Amino acid sequence: MKFLFSILLILSATAVRAQITYETVFVDYDSAYTYKNLKIIPIRQKDNGSGGMRGALKVISLSDAIRNGIATITERGTASTENVHWLRINNNSDSSIYVNSGELIAGGRQDRMVMRDTILKSTKRDQYIPVMCVEEDRWSDKEKEFIYSGFANTHLRKTLDSAKNQVQIWREIGSQLEKGNVNNKTLAYLSEREPQTDGKKKKKTKEHFLLGDDYFNFFLQKFKSTDTSVVGFVCVSGNTIIGSDIYAGVNLFNGQLEPLLRGYIDEALLFGNPVSLPNDEVRKYMDKILTDEKSQQEFVSKHGKIFRDNKKVIHINTF
Repeated sequence: MKFLFSILLILSATAVRAQITYETVFVDYDSAYTYKNLKIIPIRQKDNGSGGMRGALKVISLSDAIRNGIATITERGTASTENVHWLRINNNSDSSIYVNSGELIAGGRQDRMVMRDTILKSTKRDQYIPVMCVEEDRWSDKEKEFIYSGFANTHLRKTLDSAKNQVQIWREIGSQLEKGNVNNKTLAYLSEREPQTDGKKKKKTKEHFLLGDDYFNFFLQKFKSTDTSVVGFVCVSGNTIIGSDIYAGVNLFNGQLEPLLRGYIDEALLFGNPVSLPNDEVRKYMDKILTDEKSQQEFVSKHGKIFRDNKKVIHINTF
């Protein structure tokens, strides 16, 4: 009996220790999907018999929470100087909600981008998340309904992660709008995802918009036709790895899939080139993230971030 109890303790400890490394996931190079300037390589969880990541993660994504009507977002107040960098979120469910840095919330008095990863516990109280403005020239007297609008592209997510500075974020958005030939009165980042309707820019930006939908439909169909073991992916454009996102559970990844695709597609459309990077180079990159927790921490601290909740890795994001 004591022997059996000891074995159970060891197995329990192994499951707790198991984080997002090659012990629990693998990069499925043979199932990579490529469309024009973007290659996406799925990362799948293993069923290794030790518990690993197979337990259901009792956290839902912000996109799922809003889609299912269990999260509501409102302004904290009316004064821009006091409230522009905060949003109020009410979690009206029995589950915790994972809010990801780089997620976009349109509407209100001004479009915003979430500043840091946060777990919103199940509580009846108001909860607040820090945000950055992604629409420089608007602070409306009347508050519009907030709409969940996916992820920013990796250029903007990287600027947020490295600088956490409003002026630099505005500069990056201005540069992207100019590069994309986008005309918008309020300098809204999300106008990149809308077809333009005025002047000489109309045809080019409409083509860009429709091509983005082509990318999105291609990749979404590929992921929907695969099995349910995918927990993340690494993305390549030209000869560059443009980023990776890996989550601690299938349910959380599935909630983030469509928003993440929009962000990476924007990156490929605006900055990308036909894919030329060989898988061997991707392996070297992923080895630094997944070989063990020590090398993971060293690499990600310089090239992204790791979000933990109660010492468990929930999300790894690299650029």
